Amino acid sequence: MSVLATIAQQPGRKENAAPEVNSFSVDQQGTVRITRVVPVPETISPEAQKRLRLPEKDLSTDFAERRAATDSWQTRAGKESLTAYPAKVGSMTIAGVPVRNVTPLDHSPIHPDWVLLNVHGGGFTSDSGSLTKSVPIANIMHVRVVSVLYRLAPEHPFPAAVDDTVAVYREHLKSYKPTHIALYGTSAGAILTAETAVHLKQLNVPLPAALGIFSGMGDFSQPGDSQAMYGLRDLASDVPLPGPGQKNSDYVSSINPRDPVLSPLYADLHGMPPTLFITSGRDMLLSGTTILHRAFLRNGVDARLVVFEALDHTFWNDISLPETKETYALICDFFSGQLTR
Repeated sequence: MSVLATIAQQPGRKENAAPEVNSFSVDQQGTVRITRVVPVPETISPEAQKRLRLPEKDLSTDFAERRAATDSWQTRAGKESLTAYPAKVGSMTIAGVPVRNVTPLDHSPIHPDWVLLNVHGGGFTSDSGSLTKSVPIANIMHVRVVSVLYRLAPEHPFPAAVDDTVAVYREHLKSYKPTHIALYGTSAGAILTAETAVHLKQLNVPLPAALGIFSGMGDFSQPGDSQAMYGLRDLASDVPLPGPGQKNSDYVSSINPRDPVLSPLYADLHGMPPTLFITSGRDMLLSGTTILHRAFLRNGVDARLVVFEALDHTFWNDISLPETKETYALICDFFSGQLTR
């Protein structure tokens, strides 16, 4: 059954004419058209409740403008992260790939033989996380975090990002034991984390000690159910009508969407490292994250899933939320537990 949802807006959202009623109808094809009045839940923090009441920002339809806006946000948000979680950020090149090298302020990690590799989000077309997803973890764990600035689509479609991440990982194997390396990412970076792990296995390269797949998915051949209901900013976002086929042609290009590296759901996942999955109740990739988590479980992997109540896609970008602090505590505890084995 396919679902086409019309959601009544909450108080404080954009003005519209949605009726204050719950209703549904089902056509002969099984498509459900619904109206739901969804209040801001009291099961989340006051700060998170405030976040859900914020109106969605209009996104430019021009690609160059969107990339520039994302870059500007990452610079600004990165400075905010460094204020809340002080760390040292440098730039370098590893295996021909530019990276951000994030270390504790005193340059003396508690575990100098550990390294975490972060692959940022941004739809594979921009940098949405090389700072914001590495600085807090470097500060909390007091370890070195390397953010891979992989080549971006559409100029460099799949498998360029995978190849760059594999190259950086293999270079680190010259200085670090695989049991002392973790690989993680958010959104596109979460997808890339799984893709890289699958390709490393294909290449018979020792896998890292742990993976972090935070709001991702593993199947470009079909959208998950949550993508028909939620956008970047949960229920209040504009969401395209659901339809068959993959949606990220900039990244996928002409590759078979069921290629096992591109879409790890179709790969042999036996032997994957312990993996932490994180998503949230109004995440557009809620379905994708949980489907891939189940695939890991079916293949005998130590795969753990945390679903936060109500919040939107990659809500941990907002460092002011108590839920964000909880997220980073979960991530750091998980990696610390795996790398000390």
